[in-house]
Amino acid sequence: MLAGIFLTGIYCVMKSVGLSASFSRAAHSYYYIRNAENGAIMSKIIAVTSGKGGTGKSSICSELGFALAKQGHRTLIIELDFGLRCLDIMLGVKNDIKYDLGNVLKGECDIYQATTQVKIATNLSIVCAPEDPFARVDAETIKNICQEMRKYYEYIIVDTSAGTNASVFDVVEQSDLILINTTPDPVCVRDARTMSDEFYKRGNKKQRLIINKVNPDLFKADLVVDLDEIIDTVGVQLIGVIPDDDAVIIATSKGEPLPSSSLAFKAFDAISKRIKGEDVPLSFKVLLQ
Repeated sequence: MLAGIFLTGIYCVMKSVGLSASFSRAAHSYYYIRNAENGAIMSKIIAVTSGKGGTGKSSICSELGFALAKQGHRTLIIELDFGLRCLDIMLGVKNDIKYDLGNVLKGECDIYQATTQVKIATNLSIVCAPEDPFARVDAETIKNICQEMRKYYEYIIVDTSAGTNASVFDVVEQSDLILINTTPDPVCVRDARTMSDEFYKRGNKKQRLIINKVNPDLFKADLVVDLDEIIDTVGVQLIGVIPDDDAVIIATSKGEPLPSSSLAFKAFDAISKRIKGEDVPLSFKVLLQ
């Protein structure tokens, strides 16, 4: 708690004198011992990916980040959707970004300078993707960055680009957990299966499935793929179902966390706890009533 107050104080001073909300390596090093036990780094890299765009992947990253941070965990989101930056808006830091990942890859700053604290969530930070659509993803550098930053964060959420390009698979290789995101439409489900198959071929067996944008009315009318069929088709263990909730659109547009009264908040809270290893029952059938 004192650490959070300490960094919040730094943030306020920096803002008052017109400096960036990014933090130096010295500020990060404050947390090193807290995340190490007997010399071992105690952290988890979570890759969030999908077979196609429009599945709500970035919304999942932002809300999982908020959920883990609210539970007291130092969390970093690294955005890799080059040219399609959106998490700065979703996290309410679009006016605080001085450097992004593109600047790091060009050698214009280090990863610490490109890390921005989310001012409404003390334990949450973001490294934004470059706005340049032609910026090149250097998978090896990204992997090195993740390994470096896991010294200072309990959870690192990697928001990959959508699709099956080689750079996605290369970056995801080092992840401790892969969250494959799909919606109930058959195209997304098939693409999710393609992603999962490729991960398995590469030896990435720690996969979990998130089914996003679940609309009960469409299921009742048999207009979308049944949840059990989605799980069987993708072939990955389910970790959570997220309802098609207007609260998500409102929260991400305003750059705020979800209200705790919303169904989506409850879904993200449950998923975040399952990621931590807590035994939280999967009660997705309630969403379909």
